[in-house]
Amino acid sequence: MSAYQIEKFAVIGAGNMGSGIAQKIAAEGHPVVLVDLDDAKVERGLGIIRDTLQKGVERGIFKPAKVEKILGKLRGTSDWTELADVDLVVEAVFEDLEVKRSVFKRLGEVCKPTAILGTNTSSFYVKDVAAVTPNPERVVGLHYFYHPAMNRLVEVISHAGTDPAAFQAAWAAQEAIGKTPIRSADAPGFVVNRYFVPWINESVRLLDEGVADIATIEWAAKKAFGVGMGPFELMNVTGVPISMHAANTLGHELHGFYAPARGLCAQVERGGDWDFSGEPDESRYDDVADRLLGVVFYVACQLVEEGVGTVEDTDIGALVGLRWPRGPFHLLNRVGVERAQLLAEAAVSPHGLELPTLLKDANPAGIPVQLVSVEKRGEHSHLLLNRPAALNALNQKAGMQFISAMHLAREHDTGGIIISSTGKAFVAGADVKFFVDNLKRDTFGPIYDFAAAGQQIYRLLNGGHKPVVARVQGLALGGGAELALACDWVIASPKAAFGFPETGIGIYPGLGGTQRLARRVGLPLAKWLVYTGEMVDARTATAIGLCDDAVSFAELDARCEAAIAQGVVRGRTAPATAPSADWQPLWDFFSAHTVDQILSGAADTQGDPRLERAAKKMGQKSAHALLQVEKVFAEGEQLELSAALDFELEGLKEVFLHPDALEGMSALLENRRPAFGKATV
Repeated sequence: MSAYQIEKFAVIGAGNMGSGIAQKIAAEGHPVVLVDLDDAKVERGLGIIRDTLQKGVERGIFKPAKVEKILGKLRGTSDWTELADVDLVVEAVFEDLEVKRSVFKRLGEVCKPTAILGTNTSSFYVKDVAAVTPNPERVVGLHYFYHPAMNRLVEVISHAGTDPAAFQAAWAAQEAIGKTPIRSADAPGFVVNRYFVPWINESVRLLDEGVADIATIEWAAKKAFGVGMGPFELMNVTGVPISMHAANTLGHELHGFYAPARGLCAQVERGGDWDFSGEPDESRYDDVADRLLGVVFYVACQLVEEGVGTVEDTDIGALVGLRWPRGPFHLLNRVGVERAQLLAEAAVSPHGLELPTLLKDANPAGIPVQLVSVEKRGEHSHLLLNRPAALNALNQKAGMQFISAMHLAREHDTGGIIISSTGKAFVAGADVKFFVDNLKRDTFGPIYDFAAAGQQIYRLLNGGHKPVVARVQGLALGGGAELALACDWVIASPKAAFGFPETGIGIYPGLGGTQRLARRVGLPLAKWLVYTGEMVDARTATAIGLCDDAVSFAELDARCEAAIAQGVVRGRTAPATAPSADWQPLWDFFSAHTVDQILSGAADTQGDPRLERAAKKMGQKSAHALLQVEKVFAEGEQLELSAALDFELEGLKEVFLHPDALEGMSALLENRRPAFGKATV
């Protein structure tokens, strides 16, 4: 067990950033102390949180009871001695190195030796902040993005002296508060600001050079990058001086190319916001777009080459933190390597810079972005799904990469394999658009091939030479729940949730979900889960046997390693009885009644609220899908697992080619209720 057990949080600095961080921590159910120099500043921060939450109530995001619950987890104080029992402190004061160092010196005096100290700096080295503390090994960078109560991204930074256990505990704490963490070296700008600040700065440089006016640059930047706000509007929102400060830091630490443009310095001196009114000159689009793309391509490749971050984290930072629809490397590959090289060279050669080797020697086919990666960590292989913006949904590309990564993990000289994901979802199903596109083209073949490939790789996961553990930190829906079930062991966090929503979109689980689920929880509860699409939390999943254990984020990694030590599971015997008396009514109901009896109302729920809810939910599903999966359950129960999986796979054609499948999945994409046909019994 780690020496760092994070249960209580504190945030230093009750300004906009600090109050937002504290709000997010409290909203995720963790106690947090908001600290500042005096009571007036503390009260201002608490007021910001109350106002933000009230606006959430007015917009229907929060219910008043939820707001009270959040505020109940939050306490403000100017008494720093109250930090004595805090496990993780996040400093979020003004971006001034000496101010931050004075805060950390004080934290070193009042916090316990096992408290992790995190700095929300965006421009200083973490090592420089850590140097003033008596325990620099427990200092990490935790760079949140605005607005921290809503923006999921956080960069987690270790300096040369950071204790790896402290880093891992800080990382797990970010997952616990609903953040999507990415790793960054202790380097200027870290990952995201390293390319985002030059993107903004180059926009002003284009203005300085007379390439285009502000209205044109705004329009071209939004069009080229697919974003909602251009660089000048973003500067107005975040504060123009902040952009100049960030560019100053990068210019001082790296190269004059990064230094603030003349116009940016002049605007700060004048004060006020940029005026981006007016009509864009569309004839200048290429001149603006090419420069901005070139700068981003250069900087993204340079930071990866320097080891500041990975290709994948660079793209995740853009997708999650900046809300760009495509990350720098996705954009680069879309533009094409040859053109990207020309654009980057044209953008930076006037500054005396050369192309990074990563870009200069890139394969013409593109720079690989691993949606699924694998690495050896200590005694085990870790396979990581890297599509947080898409909730790690499985598409063809991710599926192929998963197969390659799994084969590579199996070849590693390691004790076992741990499968995990980035972001709030483990895997939230498959790419429904892929199914809809093929059904509209009347081509079932690719759908069958996708399911067959998925079944093939899932069959390799359990019962092999190495134990495989699913580290389920968030949503596991459809194909994601099936992925977890295919592993030897399923270990879940408190935020994990499992569900099989397929019958609600006109199909049924086709990657082994019907057969492995029945062997895990028993046929009656498997029917309940698949027929109703009911989502269950980690505690419930553990109670019925769907997962093997549910632990805190602080314990999650250690528990996964302990599961590996338990070895391979070479077959499961379906439970013959309900897991407890609480589950007996559901067990008996789905043992005794057919789909037709339940849908027609002939099945007596005896006034049991859970049974009535189950029957009602089934009435909202595709009756055809329910009848088909009933057949799959009945036949599969009589077969050994491999043959049962074959039967499940072969039944997909009948369910996918029924009109309910196209209607259900189209309705999901169009965010409407499906209009299913009547049951044919």
